[in-house]
Amino acid sequence: MQSTRVVVLCFVSLLLCRMALAAPDRLPEGKPLPVLAWSGVPQAETSAARYRELADCGFTLDFSSFSDPENAIKALDAANEAGVRLILSCPQLESDPAKTANRLKGHPALAGYFLRDEPDTTAFPTLARWAEQIRSADPDHVLYINLLPNYATTDQLRAATYAEYVDRFAKAVPAATFLSFDFYPIVGTSVRPSWYENLEVLSAAARKADKPFWAFALSLRHFGYPAATIENLREEVYSNLAYGAQGIQYFTYWQPTSFECGDSPIDAKGKRTAVYDVVKRMNAEIRAISPVFEGCKVLSVVHTGQHIPAGTRAFEAAAPIKSVHTEGDGAIVSRLANGPRQFLVIVNRDIAHAMPTTVTFNSSTAIDRVDKEGQLHPIDGAAADAKVEPGDAVIFSWAPSR
Repeated sequence: MQSTRVVVLCFVSLLLCRMALAAPDRLPEGKPLPVLAWSGVPQAETSAARYRELADCGFTLDFSSFSDPENAIKALDAANEAGVRLILSCPQLESDPAKTANRLKGHPALAGYFLRDEPDTTAFPTLARWAEQIRSADPDHVLYINLLPNYATTDQLRAATYAEYVDRFAKAVPAATFLSFDFYPIVGTSVRPSWYENLEVLSAAARKADKPFWAFALSLRHFGYPAATIENLREEVYSNLAYGAQGIQYFTYWQPTSFECGDSPIDAKGKRTAVYDVVKRMNAEIRAISPVFEGCKVLSVVHTGQHIPAGTRAFEAAAPIKSVHTEGDGAIVSRLANGPRQFLVIVNRDIAHAMPTTVTFNSSTAIDRVDKEGQLHPIDGAAADAKVEPGDAVIFSWAPSR
């Protein structure tokens, strides 16, 4: 009996060892990327259940406006129960910044303060003074101002060029925690031509200012913008991340009533829509691959294709990458460094068609493919083929030799 028990235990141990050897390695767990719900839970809907619903969709942050600090504190209490943090605004934050910040800053669910959306350059001096008043009372929380996209006119920007607009903001409002801009690239069934140039300008300005930048994905059907699909969200999210974005924001979570729109994750009556599940799926992908992007350093961003987008550079090989061949419209090819690893991120620019892709590497470098769960799968040989779905990304990784 004893010998049988020993044999069984040995067999189980051997089986477990084989299973452990067969299981792919994973990227190390890291801090999740911030994922913000713009127009999140409204004041009238404040409850821990509503914030849990938001968290279940994959959001880590909520941005909502409140009528006064009292209602903001109620929301902070409810959000804290659900493990969500708030970036908030209220009129008193502007009329009495220091007093309001002092009242709110000790709450564990407070992430920061929202000041203004899409200011032109004439507003920068006022925003700078306001930001410094809040910062003097609360040096620890986020100060958030969201900028215009590059398809705004020079009259809207009050600047000669978009690059000048962004540069002037970074210099004029140093208290802002990060650079943020809203650009909704998919109109109808096509991508705006200036989308990638906007990412080039923002990412360059963020590096120059030594700050992160945050960018948007669209989860609200309105005007000529379509309802969110997984293909569209992937195109927006993975393009942002490939350029080094350190926060993803969705416009909007709760459907507004101030203009004609629909198909947000939560409709105007507070009911979930099909978009809720699409966004939840996208956010699960973001969470699983956060170790690739959170805190990363962008080494280069280039493009493939017969026609590369305006303001971007064409792909050039650099060891250990020998070549990247993509069919169809072409791709973003981003090289990132994060901790002891480097990553190659290839994003299909086409939101309607899959992109056959072949990447060749130096045979001396051990390459892994990173899947949507953050698992590492060794590449057999010096070449890898992939079929990158519309708007999707394929990710490779290696540890540089020292």
